[in-house]
Amino acid sequence: MDGEFYILGIIFAILAGCTTNIGLLLQKKVVNQVPDDAKLMKTLIKNKLWLLGIIFEFGIGSVFFILTQSFLGPALVPGLMASGLIILALGSVKILGETLKKEEIIGIILMIVAIFLLGFSGLLIEIITTNLFEFEFLVRISIYTIAIFLASILCEFIQRKNKRIKGISLATLSGLMYSISNFWISILIALFEQVIFGPREIILLAIASVLLILTNIFAISKIQEAFRVGNASNLIPIQQIPIQITPVFMFFLVYLLEAPGPLSFVFLIIAIIFIIISSFLLGKRQAQLEEIK
Repeated sequence: MDGEFYILGIIFAILAGCTTNIGLLLQKKVVNQVPDDAKLMKTLIKNKLWLLGIIFEFGIGSVFFILTQSFLGPALVPGLMASGLIILALGSVKILGETLKKEEIIGIILMIVAIFLLGFSGLLIEIITTNLFEFEFLVRISIYTIAIFLASILCEFIQRKNKRIKGISLATLSGLMYSISNFWISILIALFEQVIFGPREIILLAIASVLLILTNIFAISKIQEAFRVGNASNLIPIQQIPIQITPVFMFFLVYLLEAPGPLSFVFLIIAIIFIIISSFLLGKRQAQLEEIK
């Protein structure tokens, strides 16, 4: 890889992380202004600033993400994009007027380091299967998808029954929806690389397309609901937990791949420990915030 392309890839990855989190900050700013008795999503889609936030997150951020994938490949991208959490932390204070305690700052830093380690573990590589229609593979992707959906339903149930952790549950649910979306994007890409495109490809394409649309709609709406009851500086890192952890299960249990080397397990274990500590620090603070609302 040429040095110039490598540097451009790093720049685009950082820009992807920054623009995504700027978009989330803009969305949160608008949510803060929505009256409690107003219908949330109906109000948001009419607000130009909120729509600008969506453009930053899914428009500009996605363009930078695709560019950095082409220059660096997917292994380094998650860690580099985690730099956007710094923008989130600073913006939540300057733009949203949120306060960050010492343990929250530590939690955000641990999450950044954890995502960085996962990126360098070699597990978050681009995975293209040679036979999408192998029966065992279809069974595994079905189990994987259903399991995440069941976890999402559990989060929805918890947020309705336990107001103390409503924001945490909603942010986790949003992350789970994005996890399904991210997985089926790889299936969609693999489909488009098929030389022959027959009826079974069309059926799988339809399933992937429906899942992508629905999961992204639910992911967006649930994080907006979470914003109503909590701070962006707490909720966005919590949202990242399932997004970063589920690919590990995908790597080992769906694609049945082996770790690239012994250091992969070291990075993986350290990353998971950091994510657990980070989720505890941020989740504890978020629960305290919800108690006073």
